[in-house]
Amino acid sequence: MKTAKDFIIFPLDVPSVDAARDFVRLLSNHVGMFKVGLELFVRSGPDLVRWILDSGTAGVFLDLKFHDIPATVFRAMAGVAGLGATFATVHCGENPAMLKAAVEGGDGKVGVLGVTVLTSVSGQDITEAGFCPEYGKNLTSLVMKRAEMAKAAGCIGIVCSGQEVSAVKNRCGREFIAVTPGIRPLWDGVSADDQQRITTPTRAVLSGSDYLVIGRPIRNAKDPRTAAKRIADEIAETIGG
Repeated sequence: MKTAKDFIIFPLDVPSVDAARDFVRLLSNHVGMFKVGLELFVRSGPDLVRWILDSGTAGVFLDLKFHDIPATVFRAMAGVAGLGATFATVHCGENPAMLKAAVEGGDGKVGVLGVTVLTSVSGQDITEAGFCPEYGKNLTSLVMKRAEMAKAAGCIGIVCSGQEVSAVKNRCGREFIAVTPGIRPLWDGVSADDQQRITTPTRAVLSGSDYLVIGRPIRNAKDPRTAAKRIADEIAETIGG
């Protein structure tokens, strides 16, 4: 049964493998998953993923955001499939064949998530990048288009902001997983930092988010365990558990 802490994905966005291991030891009983991103994976490789999985009950969200020709993405995801990660990411990008290749490479051993539009990206960024003006004016329309593309390709879900979750669930179904970064609890001040489209844990869960990527409010707290528990308590109140 999914508990409140299982909603929390803690990103190991730290400068060293030792720092990552310290956070795993500290939070392994207080979060559902640890996110290993590109920076840390370059430093540690698959060994850290295996170590995390051997260190407790928390899973691994391998957030490498593959974006390449389909054949390369297929082989890369096939390599990920043997690591035991719960989720791995691929950019929705321009080519549905790349998404299909990622799913085929995962072979049902890892849940493939499509990255729609990064939460650091604004409508102005989209317009300046040469996308259709309608997408710059309404980012949700671009997220929706990519969410539908990801579902059609066989992805288990997507990564999107909390502001778009409700629309995605209505269009793609409740079983289509939504992982939401850019989460800031109200008590943390809800500072945007480098994120453009942020929301609170309560709002995200009420909108239908299945997992919340929560970094700074936990990592920068005087007591990260207490911060994680506080967020879990907030989620528990929201889901009634």
